[in-house]
Amino acid sequence: MRHGRWLLDADANQPLEHLDLRGLPEVVAAQRRWAGVARRAVRVGAEPERVFALAWAVVARWWEQAFGWERETIWPRRLHQVAGGDAGGDLERWRIVGRDAVVFPEVVAVADALLDPAMAELVWADSGAGRPGALPADGMFCRRLGERLGRRWLGPLAAVDHGGPLIAWMGSIIRLRRGAGGPPGYDNDPWWLRQEHQPATMAGQLRVLGKEKKAPGSGTMWRAAVPPEQRMLITSTVDSVQEQLLQLRGVHSGPTADVARRLLRGLGHSAALIENAWKRTALAAVNGGVPLQEVARWVDMPVEVLRKMLTADGQEAGG
Repeated sequence: MRHGRWLLDADANQPLEHLDLRGLPEVVAAQRRWAGVARRAVRVGAEPERVFALAWAVVARWWEQAFGWERETIWPRRLHQVAGGDAGGDLERWRIVGRDAVVFPEVVAVADALLDPAMAELVWADSGAGRPGALPADGMFCRRLGERLGRRWLGPLAAVDHGGPLIAWMGSIIRLRRGAGGPPGYDNDPWWLRQEHQPATMAGQLRVLGKEKKAPGSGTMWRAAVPPEQRMLITSTVDSVQEQLLQLRGVHSGPTADVARRLLRGLGHSAALIENAWKRTALAAVNGGVPLQEVARWVDMPVEVLRKMLTADGQEAGG
């Protein structure tokens, strides 16, 4: 960002060098605010770049989901502004090109919240503190986060996005407080960003968009054949299972009945989520042009049994 301009990736296949931010003072103000947030990160022993990357991943995920958020009015206004007044003529491309500038104030606000010890205390309280339990859909942390972003309605949506980087961060905060182990390789580092949570770059998204326009619905590319909301649901479910199973690692102390109950309920819920994810994936593959017989072989199931499972909810499953 320089002199009221948001500089764009020169290597991305698009003609613009920058976006004009003169009509968006909040984006310029967020740049100044970031300097203070970065200093705060250093004071608590965190690398500012990693804090920013995690906050960016959280907000970029919301950006992908925001198509269905009727109450989100701030981002559409900013997007039209950076597009010169109206992004409607080429909305898909502008959502890619304008994303990072449009969401920048929220990225800085989320980074600031994740560094706030008071917010971490809310996560601990939501988790049941010394009495492990599932994170509630109306938890205080997500509610307060929505308020800090000027979107009181966002909290409940963020709280149930179990497969995303925000819940993963909350999980690491909880495990650190409990002294429970995390997945091998990252030692419950709250700023560790899983590869699958890293947002796609502008250049990468534009390349995919170009290919999709050349071969719409061809089935030759997963992203072209499977709608984004379906891809998001599959990814979110898989991430949710991973996070839930991590929470169960610390459930091995206490009366046998209590431990067994928590484990069986958690494992049962995870098994249901896994079944949901593989059904969605199988249906997406079939609707994307993969023969049903091929998918049935991959899941080791008779073709007719799979067809009945995929059509049980009234979904189409071609043959």
